[in-house]
Amino acid sequence: MDSLVLDIGGEIGALVIHTGPTLAEREIEISPATDRNAKREHNVVHPRTDRHRTAYTAVFPSVPAGDYTVWAPDGTPDTVITIRGGEVTEHHM
Repeated sequence: MDSLVLDIGGEIGALVIHTGPTLAEREIEISPATDRNAKREHNVVHPRTDRHRTAYTAVFPSVPAGDYTVWAPDGTPDTVITIRGGEVTEHHM
């Protein structure tokens, strides 16, 4: 897989969202779950290839601990996930 640098520790975690190829190069957004009107952070789904396969992921490398709404590319809420400090959370869309 491509190399990624995650900035986690203390109260900061990371989020990796796995998708299929239909979402390649599309934006995925997250926002604090407690405020639907909060500013959204976004990242793009990129294909990441190793010698065995290609994975399609959006990576949020530094996310403060808490609950977040993951927004689908069509603007609807997909799910709520919990980010824990010092950990990588994974979600499959």
